[in-house]
Amino acid sequence: METMQVKSNGRVQFIDITARIRETISKSGVRDGMAVIFVPHTTAGITINEAADPAVVEDIKEKLAKLAPYSDAYRHAEGNSDAHIKASLLGSSVMVIIADGAPVLGTWQGIFFCDFDGPRTRKLFVQIIPS
Repeated sequence: METMQVKSNGRVQFIDITARIRETISKSGVRDGMAVIFVPHTTAGITINEAADPAVVEDIKEKLAKLAPYSDAYRHAEGNSDAHIKASLLGSSVMVIIADGAPVLGTWQGIFFCDFDGPRTRKLFVQIIPS
């Protein structure tokens, strides 16, 4: 298992980690199998979506802000309930197939670490499972 550090620069930020995941898979020497990418934070998540057009990420962030606005009638006293909701909507892990030593992704897909309560330095875990 590999632990990665991810640093966000804003409160809500999607960080493309695809190249780092490719590198981790390559270093593992596994040619075929699965990669599990897990985020151990309750105010951050992970998703696979379009990485070619940055407008897609902005649209996702905008829609999430409407679904769970920063300020609302939340009961959680820390002031980051919206971040917990957004992280729950996206989820804390993704699985990616590995074939021929590389992640199997669609033409436009990328893997994004999503921070909803930054800026912070976070971590994520990558477990490579050979087939």
